[in-house]
Amino acid sequence: MNRFLLGGLAVFVLLGVGLFWWQSRAEVESAAPPPVATVPSPTTLPSADVADAVGPAPPEATELNREQRRFGRYDRDRDGRISRNEMLSTRADGFRKLDKDGNNLLTFEEWAVATVDKFSEADADRDGFLTPAEFRKTAPPPKPKSKCRC
Repeated sequence: MNRFLLGGLAVFVLLGVGLFWWQSRAEVESAAPPPVATVPSPTTLPSADVADAVGPAPPEATELNREQRRFGRYDRDRDGRISRNEMLSTRADGFRKLDKDGNNLLTFEEWAVATVDKFSEADADRDGFLTPAEFRKTAPPPKPKSKCRC
């Protein structure tokens, strides 16, 4: 019985949304712009002598230290303060990789799958233990070094 009521309610909601969408399109079409009047083209082109004109000076780049650049990466809205959401936004991609079912809850099983997969890839001889050489495979890859520090 509840399914029929919910289905009927959904039909009415969809009909209402469709009606409003249809009406909004009618309003846009009824308010079409007037036809463009033909404007005669000028016979001569205007000219300006810019030989002695001087434009504004380009802005000067300020040298930021490492901590100021790091602060700038976190301060998304550039208000000079870092909110909790701005601080956590850098961690969202890593969380989404671990959250396999996409429900924004990280269960122990989801975390354990990533860890067990990492362990099994590193355990080459499949004895259930990691030797120092095998453990070295679990380290994150090193960041590429810049070629030039000019």
